[in-house]
Amino acid sequence: MRRRSVAAGTLLVLLVAGCSSEPPQSSPSPSRTPTTSAAPTTQPQPTRPTDTGTALPAWAKVLRQPVDGQHLVTRQRKYVVTRGSDEAGTTTIADRTSKRVVVRHVPASGFVAQSPVVIDDRWALVEDIRSDGPDPQIKVVRYDLTTGKATVPAALPPVSEPEIGAYDGTFAYSSTDARNRSCLIVADLATLKSRTVTCVAAPGYVADPVLSADTVTFSEIVAPETARRCKRLLAAPLSAGAAQPVPAATNCIQWSGATLRGATVWSEVGASDPDQYQSKAYVRESGDSPARPLGTVVTDTILACDNWILWETRTVSPAGQETYQINRWRPGLAAPQRLYAAEPGVALTPMTCQDNTVYVEAAYLASSPTYTESISAAL
Repeated sequence: MRRRSVAAGTLLVLLVAGCSSEPPQSSPSPSRTPTTSAAPTTQPQPTRPTDTGTALPAWAKVLRQPVDGQHLVTRQRKYVVTRGSDEAGTTTIADRTSKRVVVRHVPASGFVAQSPVVIDDRWALVEDIRSDGPDPQIKVVRYDLTTGKATVPAALPPVSEPEIGAYDGTFAYSSTDARNRSCLIVADLATLKSRTVTCVAAPGYVADPVLSADTVTFSEIVAPETARRCKRLLAAPLSAGAAQPVPAATNCIQWSGATLRGATVWSEVGASDPDQYQSKAYVRESGDSPARPLGTVVTDTILACDNWILWETRTVSPAGQETYQINRWRPGLAAPQRLYAAEPGVALTPMTCQDNTVYVEAAYLASSPTYTESISAAL
């Protein structure tokens, strides 16, 4: 199992990512962004684009807890998944209606729970990793939420990289095959049916899978740990079909991205860049369209949810105070929309998506007592 270089700032915001580190800074009060609608006209204007479906959603408060309490991993229509701040990251899955705990997953000694938890109406997939010591391992178990019983999904190729991308009940991950190649696997949680999208010969590997409703976007790293290191992005349909490269603005420094209906938003940052916490982002409406710059984004925060691609940004005032924002874009939209703006000094975790709803957690560390609050927006 490889451990890629990630800036310290990125690790700080991974509050719900399974490694039970604290989030930085304090946190925003969820705000409703007002929208305005044009007055009706008697004559249609077909040359002007409509804003149908682009009204900004209201943010709802989901879970408020002490910093050392339970943190939201995701919330499915029947279940809510939280993770404790204990060293191992105990995962709890509870029925949303009755509040009854159906699963309490405690990683084995030396292992730490990893996000996301892949979940549907009956099943949940939980991943634990042991990255320290001479014998790093990754364990995956699937829970039957009707009984609470855990089984090892032997029908699946073994997981070899810690990153799992998920979109509701579909997920993607890296596996090492019998020829020691790193392969991208797309699988269905309910049936455990899977397919191999592509493979890379060792010492190269595939990583960073991000799923949308129709596509998996992932990175391919060749010649790692050498001067010829090259990291590029590819995208493949979830149902079937070969992976195709996402043309880069600068070759070999693509990091991660999301593809939806043929359009891709991705980020680029070099492996030797002293600030890997932030990346330059671009959007391409289709495989042969020009790339448009989107500015700087927080690395590893691009994801797809419903009909949108979302990402986080960070601005720093002259006094050094940080402010975080969430933007969204979808094919056909001329410019990104600001979906959420946190108060100054507030840090956000990376977002998650479940059932067309985006979730993010904010940490109020400047308050007394300190606490975190998870918020959501139905897209």
